[in-house]
Amino acid sequence: MKPDELVEDFTLQNQDGKDVSLSDFKDSPVVLFFYPRADTPGCTIESCGFRDAFKKFQKEGIVVLGISRDTVAAQKKFKEKYKLPYDLLADPEMVLINRYDLIKPKNMYGKLVKGVKRTTYLISPDTGKGQRLIHVFEEVKPEGHAEEVLGLLKQQKS
Repeated sequence: MKPDELVEDFTLQNQDGKDVSLSDFKDSPVVLFFYPRADTPGCTIESCGFRDAFKKFQKEGIVVLGISRDTVAAQKKFKEKYKLPYDLLADPEMVLINRYDLIKPKNMYGKLVKGVKRTTYLISPDTGKGQRLIHVFEEVKPEGHAEEVLGLLKQQKS
């Protein structure tokens, strides 16, 4: 996907087993951050970064959604453990992960494995032409990422 392309609607279950669709947030900018696995070091740093900046996102009217291939139960446990104030969406069948082509080769402790590439998508509100892609962060470093995303969104508004 490239900036200004239409983002196809999707529905996944959140940590409580409730269906959540992208179109539920058509009046707001949306941050979709994909992470490899709940409660692992990098994913915890990234998720807690969004938690710590969450009030700033709320103030700007921005919706934050975390997505991984974890189960609903694993997402719930992760959310509760770290008091994450936003929904975590479960994609254990990797429907959205595959649609966004996020399974990539990764080096884990010197061994080549395939896993979810940490990636963040910024999506516009629907202005009558659908929700469109604003920006993709492809080489995400967990530390400071939430503030980086917030900075770009504020820049877009001005």
